[in-house]
Amino acid sequence: MKGEHLIACHDCDLLHRVSEVSEGMSAYCCRCGALLTQSKSNSVERSLALAFAGLVLLILANSFPFLGFKIQGQSRHVLLLTGIRQFYMSGMPWIALLVLFTTFIAPLLQILLLTYILLPLYVGIKPPGMFILFRWMHKLNSWSMMEVFMVGVLVSIVKLAKMAEIIPDIALFCFMALIFVLAACMTSLDPHQIWKEWKTS
Repeated sequence: MKGEHLIACHDCDLLHRVSEVSEGMSAYCCRCGALLTQSKSNSVERSLALAFAGLVLLILANSFPFLGFKIQGQSRHVLLLTGIRQFYMSGMPWIALLVLFTTFIAPLLQILLLTYILLPLYVGIKPPGMFILFRWMHKLNSWSMMEVFMVGVLVSIVKLAKMAEIIPDIALFCFMALIFVLAACMTSLDPHQIWKEWKTS
């Protein structure tokens, strides 16, 4: 029927014929009750704006000092990538590469891919290779582990607080904001709205 499209349940693979979902409404699997789709207003615009904000925060988080340490009147400020360099200099290049990929490269690629997909759709153009890049963007989501890195940083701050005065710098707050911005970006992203925009472009 007109206005209907097929959606496979992500949990049980049951194929559904779903009509256009109104704003604020959701469609659920009739067999297992899993969420099939949920209408999100202005998904492309909101996700694109959050992606731009995430890119700015990622640049700031890697351009300014991350933490400051003050010991016996002497202070030292370190960048976010300083720890990665220390891993490499200490003879642990694979650990350094893993931390670099999960905290910088994966989030950066995710933001760039999302921008490449959404910006042309926003102006009414079909981006080449969109389907393959969209799959890669979702695969990168599981490798973006900034939350795990942030937990490690907080644990280190608690342990080092007895030996030195810890001074949070601007990059730390940008990094924390980046975690929430990227989470909001992926939450506001509606794949079905993207396919709809692609068909009408």
